[in-house]
Amino acid sequence: MNDNYLSVLQKYDGEATEVRRGRGAWICTYPEGFRLLKEYRGSVRRLEFEETVLCELRRRGIAMVDCCVRNQEGGLLTSADDGTHFILKEWYQEKECMLGDSREVMLAVSWIALLHRAFREIGWRDEWSLASMNPPEPGEDMRRHNRELKRVRAYIRDKRKKSEFELCVIRNFSSFYEQAVQAQTEWEQLEKRQGQDALFLCHGDLDQHHILLKDSDACLIDFNQMHRGRQVTDLYHFMRKALEKHNWNERLGLSMIEQYDRELTLTEADRRMLYYLFLYPEKYWKQLNYYYNAGKSWLPARNVEKLKRLEAQQENRNRFLAKIR
Repeated sequence: MNDNYLSVLQKYDGEATEVRRGRGAWICTYPEGFRLLKEYRGSVRRLEFEETVLCELRRRGIAMVDCCVRNQEGGLLTSADDGTHFILKEWYQEKECMLGDSREVMLAVSWIALLHRAFREIGWRDEWSLASMNPPEPGEDMRRHNRELKRVRAYIRDKRKKSEFELCVIRNFSSFYEQAVQAQTEWEQLEKRQGQDALFLCHGDLDQHHILLKDSDACLIDFNQMHRGRQVTDLYHFMRKALEKHNWNERLGLSMIEQYDRELTLTEADRRMLYYLFLYPEKYWKQLNYYYNAGKSWLPARNVEKLKRLEAQQENRNRFLAKIR
C-alpha cells in the first residue's frame, strides 16, 4: 500500500493522531479510538449487507463488532486518487483468543453462541440473495473434496518411485477416506430432511484471530465471509482449531459443546451435523490437495510432518468422535 492512504483519510471526519502499518492495512489512532483503513475489492452491495447486519447486531447486544465508518459524503466506500477503493472500520486492540488457554476457549464459545442467537433475530431479506451470501452446503464441498482425494490416490498409486509423503498417503488413505465418504453421505441425507428452515446468518470464518477478548467481553471482527447457512459450521471451525491445539482432548470438546448449548440450545439435528463435520477429515484433504496442486514433485518437510501428525492424532480424534456420536 502506498501513500494513497493520506488522501483517503482526508475524506473522513476527524484527524488521526497516529497511523501505522498492521494486519495488511493501516491502523489509525483517533481521540475516540482506533480505526482500520484497508483496501476493498468487493461490491458496494456486499458491503451494505455487512454493514446492515453489524448495526443490527449492535442493537441486539453484540456491541463490539468492526462496523464501517462512513466518509464525509455518507458512503462506505472511498476512492483514492488512483481509483483504488478503501474502507475505514472501527477497530479494537484487544488480544486474540489464546487457544492454549481453556478458560479463554470456553469464553469464546459462549460468545459464538450469543452471536448466533442474535443472528437468528435478524430476518433474511430478498435483496441479500447474492452468491457470496448463499454459498454451497458443506455436503457439496465434501462431495467435491472426495473426488479430489480419489484423484490424488490414483496418481500416487501409479507412481513407481514414491516420496516419503506419498508413502504416508498410501499407508493411511483408507481410514481417512472411509470417514470422508460416510460424512458426506450422512450429511446430505440429513440436509435433505432439514431443508432451508434451519438456515441462519453465520460468521463464516470464526477462529481465534477473529475473536478478541477483554475480561469477559469479546470483540468479533472480519465478517467478510458472512453468509446464510448452517451455524454449526461456525462452531465446528472454532472447535476444530482448539481441539487440534489440545490434541483432541475429549473432555475439552464435550465442555465446549455443553457451553454453547447453555447459551443456545443445540437440536438433535445440530448435533448430528456437528458430528459429520468433525467426522470429515478436512485437514487431511487440505494436505493432499496442496500436494496435488503444488506440482506433486516436491514438498517441504513440514508438510510431511503435518501429515504424520494427523496420523498420530487419529486415535484421539476417533475417541472424541465416539463421544459425540
